Amino acid sequence: MVAEEEMVVPRGIDVHTPHIARIYDYWLGGKDNFAVDRAAAERVMAATPTIKPGVAANRAFLQRVVRFMAGEGVTQFLDIGTGIPTADNTHLVAQQASPQSRVVYVDNDPIVLAHARALLSGVTAPTAFLDADLRDTDRILEGAADLLDFRRPVGLLLIAILHCVPDGDDPRLIVRTLMDALPPGSFLAITHPGIDQLPEQMAAAEKALTDAMGFRVTFRTHEGVSAFFTGLEVLDPGVVAVQEWRPDSPPASTTTGMWGGAARKP
Repeated sequence: MVAEEEMVVPRGIDVHTPHIARIYDYWLGGKDNFAVDRAAAERVMAATPTIKPGVAANRAFLQRVVRFMAGEGVTQFLDIGTGIPTADNTHLVAQQASPQSRVVYVDNDPIVLAHARALLSGVTAPTAFLDADLRDTDRILEGAADLLDFRRPVGLLLIAILHCVPDGDDPRLIVRTLMDALPPGSFLAITHPGIDQLPEQMAAAEKALTDAMGFRVTFRTHEGVSAFFTGLEVLDPGVVAVQEWRPDSPPASTTTGMWGGAARKP
């Protein structure tokens, strides 16, 4: 690990407040995080040992669901809350299936933006990054339309992001607004921390992450996560623990604390 004082910190990045993207980077074994992020991540890990298996299973779910959508002929993806780029990002998985797949990444963290720009500098296929908050659906849709053709199906990816939107901000309306802008045949994939998977541990993790972030995160029940798919055709096997969604091999028995599912817009 490079000493904190030796790191070149891009302008606009707050190294004194933990950020969810950098915390996830630490859990995934990345190096693009700061001491404050690592301390927050360790506090959450102390609250529940399921967090790191859950993050790894979440990343594997992303890769499987993108491969599935690509197999269904989807060549356009809108990945909101992408986090710091790691191996097997959405554009890499999608473009393995179809080299000209179009991918728009969305995040609102300066460090994510800086790394995404570096990552995409060598990408020849149509891929872009949009600096926006999930709540700003108008900005997201307007910006994504510069690259994506909303007359053709799009794969919308909301991977481990909706727990950052409290109920008061109406996350179901956010999801519905985004899906309403997409044509029939589009897909929605969601993963979300489940408060009803190991309830005591997940409640402790929710509190630890809320305390670390300085804003409330909301872990939801299976019913609450399923509600995001209202009006869509939920794909088998439904909303399940992320490691149980169409696994490439027999899933691990470890409880991950994450719900995941995908659906098609009729």
